[in-house]
Amino acid sequence: MAQDQEKIFADGFIFKRNPKAPTFVIGRVSMKVEEAINFLKTHEKNGWVNVDIKEARSGNHYIELDTFVANNDSAVDKYNAAKQQPTHEPQASEPQSSPLPPQAQADDEEDDLPF
Repeated sequence: MAQDQEKIFADGFIFKRNPKAPTFVIGRVSMKVEEAINFLKTHEKNGWVNVDIKEARSGNHYIELDTFVANNDSAVDKYNAAKQQPTHEPQASEPQSSPLPPQAQADDEEDDLPF
């Protein structure tokens, strides 16, 4: 998310840490159902809503909408697109060209002789 964008707080969600909780308990998320459902319906994309749990300068925690949008030109997308493109294989009726010039082809054939 760019620094100049306004923060969108997750309505209906509250995150709290309990200092007396065991170390494996990070915190607790409480949801006010009606507000949370409205927030989720408003901000869902492809069935998902991503939020970040952040710590304010004051030390309090808050939940903010993650507005990051992936760049469609990622290396993974380019790789997957290249894999899906069909490769051209010469048909039996098409003349097959050799990458070697005729003299080099003849030399290669001579190298195949066992003597």
